[in-house]
Amino acid sequence: MSEVVVRTATAADLPRMSAIYNQAIERTTATFDVEPRPDDNYAARVASTRPGDHVVVAQVGGEVAAYAFSNTYRPRPAYDGTREVSVYVDEDHRGRGLGRLLYEELVARLDADGVHTIVSVIAQPNPASEALHRALGFEHVGTLAEVGFKFGRWVDTALWQRMHPDVRGGGAP
Repeated sequence: MSEVVVRTATAADLPRMSAIYNQAIERTTATFDVEPRPDDNYAARVASTRPGDHVVVAQVGGEVAAYAFSNTYRPRPAYDGTREVSVYVDEDHRGRGLGRLLYEELVARLDADGVHTIVSVIAQPNPASEALHRALGFEHVGTLAEVGFKFGRWVDTALWQRMHPDVRGGGAP
C-alpha cells in the first residue's frame, strides 16, 4: 500500500468524503441513510472548532481513502462530555488498517480534549467493526433489536462505549 497520511479534514476533502459515504449508503448497513448525500454533507463538521468535534482523513497515494469523525451525541447540554464516533472506508481500501489508524488518532484527540464518554453504534452483524472497537477500549453495552430497515430487512444495532481512562466516574466536564 502507498504511504498513508492521517490528517485533519479540510473543505477540499468534502467531495471525496461524500463519495465514500454514498458508497456506504448504497451498499452497506454502516449507515441507515438511504438517499445519496451532497458533497457538503460534512461541511459543518469539518468547519467546527468545538472541542470534541473532529474529522480526520486517511490519504493513500494522495487521495482520501477513509475518514472518521466525532460529533455531538445528543443536542442537549447534559451530553456535552459525550461524543459519537464513526468511520467510513472506501470499499477498495477496506481491510488495510485505515479504520484503526483513523480511530487511534480520533480517540487520542478526544482524550486530549477531555471527552468523558465515546459511543459508537454498529449495525449488526459486523464482527470487523466490533473487533476494531474492542481493540481500542470500547465495550459492548447493549443491542437494540430491529431498529433500522434497509435492503428489505430489519437490522439490529449494537451500542459500544469507551470511557476516558483518566476521568471515568470523575467530575463534570
